[in-house]
Amino acid sequence: MSNEVRVRYAPSPTGHLHIGNARTALFNYLFARNAGGKMVIRIEDTDEKRNVEGGEQSQLNYLRWLGIDWDESPDKGGEYGPYRQMERLDLYQKYVDDLLERGLAYKCYMTAEELEAEREAQIARGEAPKYSGAHRDLSQEQIEQFEAEGREPSIRLRVPENHTYTFNDIVRENITFESGDFGDWVIVKKSGTPTYNFAVAVDDYLMAITHVLRGEEHISNTPKQMMVYEAFGWEPPKFGHMTLILNENRKKLSKRDEHILQFIEQYKNLGYLPESLFNFITLLGWSPVGEEEIFTQDKLIEIFDAERLSTSPAVFDPAKLKWMNNQYIKSAEFDRVVDLTLPHLIEAGRVSENMSTSDREWVHELIALYQEQLDYGAQIVELTELFFKQEIQYDENAMEVLEGEQVPEVLDTFKKKLNELEEFTPEAIKKQVKAVQKETGHKGKKLFMPIRVATTGQTHGPELPNAIHLLGLETVNVRLDDVLNKLQG
Repeated sequence: MSNEVRVRYAPSPTGHLHIGNARTALFNYLFARNAGGKMVIRIEDTDEKRNVEGGEQSQLNYLRWLGIDWDESPDKGGEYGPYRQMERLDLYQKYVDDLLERGLAYKCYMTAEELEAEREAQIARGEAPKYSGAHRDLSQEQIEQFEAEGREPSIRLRVPENHTYTFNDIVRENITFESGDFGDWVIVKKSGTPTYNFAVAVDDYLMAITHVLRGEEHISNTPKQMMVYEAFGWEPPKFGHMTLILNENRKKLSKRDEHILQFIEQYKNLGYLPESLFNFITLLGWSPVGEEEIFTQDKLIEIFDAERLSTSPAVFDPAKLKWMNNQYIKSAEFDRVVDLTLPHLIEAGRVSENMSTSDREWVHELIALYQEQLDYGAQIVELTELFFKQEIQYDENAMEVLEGEQVPEVLDTFKKKLNELEEFTPEAIKKQVKAVQKETGHKGKKLFMPIRVATTGQTHGPELPNAIHLLGLETVNVRLDDVLNKLQG
């Protein structure tokens, strides 16, 4: 086995990049880069019924968007290719033939119906279902009879008897299986396509993979892959199985959990930053030393240590992801924030795609007003709603503010002061608010809250002078008159 660390991420081209798969890719990437090793992407496309057109490209596109790169793959090539399993069938056949010749594998002619009947009988007897070995030692006459009937054989690996398989898992330490727990399992289907566990083991060996980091659902696959390694006298890679990702209710994250977005594409489309997702996903089942949670990609590569992969399930907390993304947006270059938010304002019909220069400047000021508050790009539509409303519906808290006895005086004075302005700028508006305080004697919440509620319809929000400036004098006058008329009517 190579001294150079070599890892692989091996997706099936069955659709979009899921959070769980993204985490697997990310941990392999960090592990390889930390060790100065290589990351391989191999496409496991032998289950052709599940393959989706464009599925491979979608996986690669969203891995790139996340900030993950790799050294060998179908699109990059490399000395260990081809990197799609369906392009490696001749390679597998060589090893299947070798096992058959040495009697370590054999042809099984049992039909699907016979196998199901065997399984049902075992369950009825209270036994764990597994292949009985009924075709383990067929005579030549029996083989000829089955072939005369037109039966297509699968090929099964002859599982050694009374054999213990132990491996030292990077995450879970020693894990042991007994060979008696397994029946002879299929390495080549009746269609002639190799099965997952056989192809994976051959590929990992031929591609000189040194470490296999994957989800815990693969633990039960590991002894089968070790059987293939043992049959050929190969040294197996080191295995590490990451814990499950749970939802907030501590249930396994399921694609049916509709309140949690599960695919990287959805986060990109909502206006999340890739470096934020990279950071967040890294902390799903891995913890750094110390309390710090915000890291650059380079820092994560530097400090990544597989020994710190958690033995407890990771909980996916959408609120924490929003918080983390907000931290990244707050410190992002403003042009990036515009790129993140403007498409959502256009899609919502709030602004035109072909804006004038003055309109574009106004929109940029509007986005800047909310950069500190944004959890993700699409949120700009909801946050800026007050700037596009004709009428304001005041909620209970807003009405409570407007019922203060000082409110008519404050609003009437504020309106007059605004209309005295030569320049309608945030700085000038701020001075006029202070002038209202001086003239009326009202200050603090009694001054600011009525002005905020009457002009924006909200009891809290962005910097008030900036918001009033962006609303424009005409809109502000209409809203102040509307409130004053209601209070005086």
